[in-house]
Order: sequence, then C-alpha cells, then structure tokens
Amino acid sequence: MSHPDRFLLAGVMGWPVMHSRSPMLHNYWFRAHDLAGTYVPLAIRPEGLETALRALPALGFSGCNLTIPHKETAFRFVDGVDDTARKIGAISCVVVRPDGSLFGSNNDSFGFAEGLLEACPDWRADAGPAVVIGAGGAARAVIHALTTRGARDIRLVNRTRARAETLGRDMGGPVTVLGWEDRDAALAGATLLVNTTSQGMVGFPPLDLRLDALPANAIVADAIYIPGETPLLAAARKRGHRTVNGLGMLLHQARPAWRDWFGVDPKVTPELRAMIEATI
Repeated sequence: MSHPDRFLLAGVMGWPVMHSRSPMLHNYWFRAHDLAGTYVPLAIRPEGLETALRALPALGFSGCNLTIPHKETAFRFVDGVDDTARKIGAISCVVVRPDGSLFGSNNDSFGFAEGLLEACPDWRADAGPAVVIGAGGAARAVIHALTTRGARDIRLVNRTRARAETLGRDMGGPVTVLGWEDRDAALAGATLLVNTTSQGMVGFPPLDLRLDALPANAIVADAIYIPGETPLLAAARKRGHRTVNGLGMLLHQARPAWRDWFGVDPKVTPELRAMIEATI
C-alpha cells in the first residue's frame, strides 16, 4: 500500500525508552514495504504524556506504542478505547484517527498468543490447565489471551495474593488464585506455564520455582526476552520442555498496529527475528 503524499511517522513513548527494540522492528518493516517513513523512540516523562499524545496529530504521526509507565495513565488522554484495552486495563497502542482524535487499543494479548503459536503451532488454550506467575500488566494480557481462546483452568500465582485476587476479579473467567507457597504444587497437571514477572530479567534474581511437578509435555513461556533464555527457560529446556521467550510477543503485537496505522499487514520473518536476537 503506497502513501505518496506524506512521510509516515510512528513511535514508542516510555520513560525510559532508549532500550526499546521497537524502532529496529518497525523500521525493518518500513524498508521491507518500501515505505517512506520512520519509527522513533519518544522519551516522555509521566507528567508530559498528555501533551505528547495530543501533539501526535499536528506532528503528522499515525500513532504510537506505549510502554512503561504510560500504559495505564493513557486512558485519561485518549478519546476512545477498544474492549481489549478496557478489559486488560492498559493501552499499548494509540491510533490517530482521520479527525485527529486518539483511539487506544491493546495488542499484547494478540502478541502473546501469536508468539506462542509461532513457536508451538499445536498449542491450544483449552488443552489443559495453565499456570500464570505474576499479576501485573503482562499477566493481564496473558490471561486475556488464554480466556478468549477457550482456557478452562487458569491458576494464578503471585507473591502478593491480594493483587492476584484483584486481577482475578477484574479478568473473570476460569481464574483460580493460589498462594505463593503453593506455586510448586500448582504445576501439577499443567500444559502451560507462563512467567510474567521481572524475575529472570537482566539485573533481577531468577524466578524461585521448582519444576518437578510440571508434566513433561508442558510448554514453558516467559514474557522476558532480555536475556533470550532466562534461568526458568534454561531449566525447562534441560527437562525437555518446549520453551518460548517473550520476543515473539513483542514482534507479533506490532502487526495490528501497522494494520491500524498504515493499512499494511507485515510479516514476522526469520530475518527480522534474527536481527532483533542479534542485539539481545
């Protein structure tokens, strides 16, 4: 699809933001589709978010992605949101509509499911119990993905049980909250384990979880993609589990944004994945 009349613009707003791989990802697609445009990192302090968002139409932006700490507060500054963003309680993508109004959506749920299916094409959400560790924004996106695809048993575990119980009430569906002391036993019979916490990320301690009770056919996923293999994934791989890191979630959540911004359905290619992995 050509856009001969203007230079296309999009970006990612966060604080901090310069660590983001999103510019590399999106600018790859500009080149792949031979489009004149660019995607830029926008370091926006929390107190400047409203001004920055409201400036997008005048600056010619088609939209932007949002990352920490803006995903929740952006609700106050957009003119409409989709049902997924409202359910998850976070906005990951803003689209500038033709009339200059701002529309918020959340593509993280889509990104998680598509990334998991790319790595494990036979995965089914209704195949058996899923265990989700953590109760933040990533957990909300994962649980939304699981429930909308037919999961019947989601076991949610978090260090702070009250936060997990709040998430369970907000999301509804087949979510059972378990105490942190029950995290190891929660793995019994599970077909999917997903870590959505920061444990295992560069600079953080590994997730304190024993995998002994996890069935051999279970998939182990981590929302983290730096490092490419967390201690959890390394331990799971040694036990013979199929493992999936968070890079697929990052790559695939960007596809709906491009459809909304530019009318293009981009592909996650091996070349794109290898280019991003080379920087991790």
